Amino acid sequence: MIASPQLRAALNDSRPNVLITVHRRESFGEAVRGVFRAIGRLADRHRDVTFVYPVHPNPNVRGPAHELLGSRDNVCLVDPLGYVDLVAVMKRSIIVLTDSGGIQEEAPSFGVPVLVLRDVTERPEGVAAGVARLVGTDEERVFLEADRLLADPQARAAFATVSNPYGDGRAGERIVDVIAHRLRGSPRRVADWTGAPLRQPARGDRSGQPEPALTPPGSGGR
Repeated sequence: MIASPQLRAALNDSRPNVLITVHRRESFGEAVRGVFRAIGRLADRHRDVTFVYPVHPNPNVRGPAHELLGSRDNVCLVDPLGYVDLVAVMKRSIIVLTDSGGIQEEAPSFGVPVLVLRDVTERPEGVAAGVARLVGTDEERVFLEADRLLADPQARAAFATVSNPYGDGRAGERIVDVIAHRLRGSPRRVADWTGAPLRQPARGDRSGQPEPALTPPGSGGR
């Protein structure tokens, strides 16, 4: 049961969701405004999608969020969510736009593509595995990358078909299984997790940096 009344009202329809989290200090100012302008363009273009943003209380975020996004009926600006509610939104989202560290790990467990609103990440294994993509805070880059995923179910599905470097969600079962095996001698019932080995970045590799920006159609690559 979702605790937040705001969130219950926002999710009370069959429209797909996009979860947004933006709060990092290095994005304050024009960077965060560029992200919000991109989200506003996405909301205008994809009227059949609900954009859910639990707004950080910092005025450097809250002010621009309400200024640039508050007038759109398919953008739901809600108060910060409890963890259970946040996971509920994440599970039913079709993409996540985030600068949060933990969500970069959690969303891939639900097969949800993650666009990271940062230039670098302390979780490069997600980028290397293909479950997340660095897009930075440039308005045009954020818009183009998210628009492509929203318009193309196959592009979204590609994120879910790669091996999740953060596990398969069965760690608790394995812990109980190993303890029972060691203490009681009972046979193991849950196989060990064997994730696909990650590509080790070579010297000069840019896996921790944003990929080249998409080029708008008709721009001639300029």
